[in-house]
Parts: sequence; C-alpha cells; structure tokens
Amino acid sequence: MSKIQEIAAAVEAGKSKVIGTLVEEAIAEGCNPVDILNQGMIDAMSAVGDKFQKNEIFVPEMLVAARAMKKGVEALKPSLSDADSVSIGKVVIGTVAGDLHDIGKNLVAMMIESAGFEVIDLGVDVPAEKFVEAVEGDDAVLIVAVSALLTTTMPAMKATVEALNASVARSRIKVMVGGAPITPEYAAEIGADAYTPDAASAAQKAKELATA
Repeated sequence: MSKIQEIAAAVEAGKSKVIGTLVEEAIAEGCNPVDILNQGMIDAMSAVGDKFQKNEIFVPEMLVAARAMKKGVEALKPSLSDADSVSIGKVVIGTVAGDLHDIGKNLVAMMIESAGFEVIDLGVDVPAEKFVEAVEGDDAVLIVAVSALLTTTMPAMKATVEALNASVARSRIKVMVGGAPITPEYAAEIGADAYTPDAASAAQKAKELATA
C-alpha cells in the first residue's frame, strides 16, 4: 500500500491521531502535496459520502472521517504553496435568523470543506443581510448554503433566498438550501438553485454547481 493509500484509509477510518504523522511521512518520501490532498483526502471523503448515502455508515462515522481529514489538511498546509492551492472556491454557510441549530450545518460545512472548498461559516441565527454582505464582499464566493431546522424559520429562509436573489452578486453565485423541514418543492418555490437532503449530497451538489 502506498503512503497516499494509507492516508486515504486513515481518513475513511477516522484515524485523527495518526493522520498527521502519515502526511509528514508522505511529504518526506517525496509525495506531491496536491496528490496527497486530492487522492489521499478528498477522494477518501467522496468514498465516505457515497457510503453514507447508501446507509453503509451513519453520521458519527462521517463526522470522525471529516475530523481526520481536517487534521490531515492542517498537517499538509505548510507544504501546499499558494500556487498549488486547489481550493475550488468559497462557500458561505449559515443557519437562518431565529434558528440556533448547528449540528447539521456544521457537518455540511465539514463535508463541503472536505470536497475542496474554502468555507466561510456565518454560524447560527444569521440575518439575511449578513448572508448578502458576505457574498457581495468577496468575489471568490461561488455558493451560499442556507440551513433551517425548524418549520417556524422557513419564512426566514425564504427571506434570505429572496435577499440573495436581489443581490448584485446573484449572477455569479448559486444558492443551496437544506434542513429537516425543507423539500425540493419548497426550494424551487423560494428561488433556490438546489436542495440537498444530507451533508454528503450537499458536498456533491456544491462541486456540481461550482463546475457547471
């Protein structure tokens, strides 16, 4: 097994304690840092996402894999020059005004980051204006991911998407929505570009939207 394959296996198994050492060993052996990132980590998280969607693993396993990936990226960062940076682009994410739920949002953020994006996490109880400011203040933002976990905050999601749709940045961004009460029909009704039911499919959809 190559060192990059070892790293991929460690990410899939969620081995946060050994991933940093494996990355350092791979660098010492002369492995390309971009290959370590793409083949050792991002591909491994794609495999984790596939397993999650097939119900072969569940949220806890996906969380530990994402944490391992994060540790691996931290160890790899010094070896990734700006020229080698493979960030697909930026994603702004947050839970809408009036909603304090963050577990699902945090998992989506980790999975999207694992897919190669830079994530700007606005947190919870985020007013529509704050989403708009984050997008209009940074031309590198490609996607906005909006979460609502309560039926009572669905109107806040609608208001947020409407504000984003009215933004001067709308032509360059895609708007994704998700959360327990949200449906594909509701996403279409409020003018979002995409709805995803879980963190793995959110990461997949973000990649599709960014490269479309």
